[in-house]
Amino acid sequence: MCKTIKHKVKFKASPETIYEYIADSKKVTSLTGEKAVIGQKVGSSFSILKRKVNGVIVDILPSRRIVQAWRRLDFPEGIFSMASFTLRETADGGTELILTHRGVPKELIPEVEHDWKRNFWDKIHKEIQSKKSIHRS
Repeated sequence: MCKTIKHKVKFKASPETIYEYIADSKKVTSLTGEKAVIGQKVGSSFSILKRKVNGVIVDILPSRRIVQAWRRLDFPEGIFSMASFTLRETADGGTELILTHRGVPKELIPEVEHDWKRNFWDKIHKEIQSKKSIHRS
């Protein structure tokens, strides 16, 4: 049986900046410390975290939305999930990111949720904070 993960995360950076942290190969590689190759068109492939996660771009609207057919190497044979990222500018000029990740195998939910937080949300927050510190110096 598969389940849905839903995260709502706020960042103190523009939607354009946050989009790059989830959709740009160089930014994702830098953020996670592991090789990422991410296509920029519907139908193009992606792989992140040293090919631990692979898939296809299903929908893309730069700085607003990206939807990926998503598969981790430890998913059961033939199982793909759908990861949808929606970005919305907040009143203070930041970004609200909503991740809806459908079809994750039930037994992997805790690990996948932890990986989103550890590999992306926490690191994006840290990266944004460090850039603000540099600009203040």
